[in-house]
Amino acid sequence: MAASLEGANSYIARLHRATGIAARRGCAYFHAMSSRLRKFLVGLGVFVLVLGLLTAWVWHGNPSDRPITDSMGSRIELAEADSERIPSFSLPKPVGWAEGEKPIAAQGLSVTRFAEGLDHPRTMLTLPNGDVLVAETNGPQSPNSGLTGIVTGWFMDRVGAGNPSPNRIVLLRDADGDGTAEQRFVLRSAGLSSPSGMAWGDGTLYIANHDAVLAFAFTPGATTLTGSPRKLTSLPPAGNHWMRNLVLAPDGRHLYVAVGSASNIGENGMQAEERRAAIHEIDIKTGSRRQYAGGMRNPNGMAWNP
Repeated sequence: MAASLEGANSYIARLHRATGIAARRGCAYFHAMSSRLRKFLVGLGVFVLVLGLLTAWVWHGNPSDRPITDSMGSRIELAEADSERIPSFSLPKPVGWAEGEKPIAAQGLSVTRFAEGLDHPRTMLTLPNGDVLVAETNGPQSPNSGLTGIVTGWFMDRVGAGNPSPNRIVLLRDADGDGTAEQRFVLRSAGLSSPSGMAWGDGTLYIANHDAVLAFAFTPGATTLTGSPRKLTSLPPAGNHWMRNLVLAPDGRHLYVAVGSASNIGENGMQAEERRAAIHEIDIKTGSRRQYAGGMRNPNGMAWNP
């Protein structure tokens, strides 16, 4: 036992001498450096520390301490806005529906999965014969230039919006009426660029690309959309809000198209917002256009009050 203790003590003593020598050598090496190099290393360490703290703060976001029920129902409670000198954010990670998962319906109602496996389905239109048109679409891709563009690209990838647009209109058909579309057709892909808005009336299917409104001759029941379209009007392209919703007037004489703002708070100047954050009225026959409403930022989801 005594021999073992003596050996352990001898090992510890040697370790202390070795670490002491290493520490002295490190200090000597640091002092031997030039003053400029020492300042650079110290500055680099401070920069890395500050960058790490800043990144942790930004990614922490500004989580709410309110229960989700405060924002549900007819009487909601809004918290006072918090001001931030250094903006923070929190990005959700989309997970999608699991196999067999579905929303919980209100009492007396049920939910079935009508279709699945779609690529970025954004808008739908039900035709008179019951067929459902779905726009598989995403925002127009632009090169990520500059720091802002690169960071924006990272954010879009994180939330699942960084992929190229499928640029398709898909037709779903539930012929037997069981609540599930057993037939699927690619109605149109040629000539579509981030399509979203759709409307049908009097033998014409209207589709809004991000930069134009197109009119196609179309009869419900067909499963393909052929021929060249008629361009009703051009639209301000792309921007932060690139979707272009459509709604047809009840009398079929006018078409209304929503164009969202190009930015969030006009940070690119008001010239970039010309003809945007507005709803435009288009004459079906002549293609003439006038602004119907303005100052609406991103007026998606239009419908007629009965």
